[in-house]
Amino acid sequence: MREERKAELMLILLTFIWGWTFPLMKISLNYIPPITFLTYRFGLAVLLMLLTFKTSLFKETKTILPGLVLGLTLFLGQGLQTIGLKYTTSSNSAFITSLFIVFTPFIGCLLIKEKIEIKSLISLSLALIGLYLISEIDLNSMQINFGDFLTLLCAITFAFQIVLVQKYSREFDHTALAFYQILWAFIFYLAYSLLLGEIKLPKNYLPWVGILYTSVFATVLGFLIQVKYQKKTKVQRAAIIYSAEPIFGHLTSLLLLGEVLSVRGYLGAFVILLAILWQELQGKKVKLK
Repeated sequence: MREERKAELMLILLTFIWGWTFPLMKISLNYIPPITFLTYRFGLAVLLMLLTFKTSLFKETKTILPGLVLGLTLFLGQGLQTIGLKYTTSSNSAFITSLFIVFTPFIGCLLIKEKIEIKSLISLSLALIGLYLISEIDLNSMQINFGDFLTLLCAITFAFQIVLVQKYSREFDHTALAFYQILWAFIFYLAYSLLLGEIKLPKNYLPWVGILYTSVFATVLGFLIQVKYQKKTKVQRAAIIYSAEPIFGHLTSLLLLGEVLSVRGYLGAFVILLAILWQELQGKKVKLK
């Protein structure tokens, strides 16, 4: 199997893993504050990586600074997403989060001076229409659901992360890079939780299911897969694959929570996916067979 094909299959597995996080986190947030949940999630992930890779991680000291940068985007992105999830449905969270793919070219222009193409502007316009439909924005008062708004900010933050992951994963050891971004995110979450006085042990088993799944699979395994395999395929191809995440997110939310979108919501979800596919399939480097 070609290395690029293997990488793309691993990224498909990653979207499936991440899709399950939306309903599991939604359930967990009924029993535990969002930042406390993330503190336990990333704290357990740090412990697992230390037990698996031991002291070899600390030898990669040159990875500490890029890990800090990625850890900051992770802290902000996951924080905004998880707090937003408390105020919106997990299906909405999945689809709105996926807008990071649409925002990525604009962040790329900001960070690495890539020219914004017409297709990106068309894609952004479609994405805004989809956001309007799925979040049911009231045009008279110009109000948007608080959770949807936070998730939109999360998508912008994740756009920064995908550009930075593509940059740093070519320069630094992928295991150390995954570890340090998780470690820094944990430090930020722990400090924030202590500041708010929110650290407490959940008494119900359900949030622990969410913590264990998101720690082991979505964080440790997920970020190892991302930093190792994303660099082995074209960024346009990776973005197309990531567009499957909200589909898995909605299907798992339907399975676990019985969430069903309104007709307007499904139309909005379709327009968001159309915006993502338009953005990526119009890329000159993507060849359709």
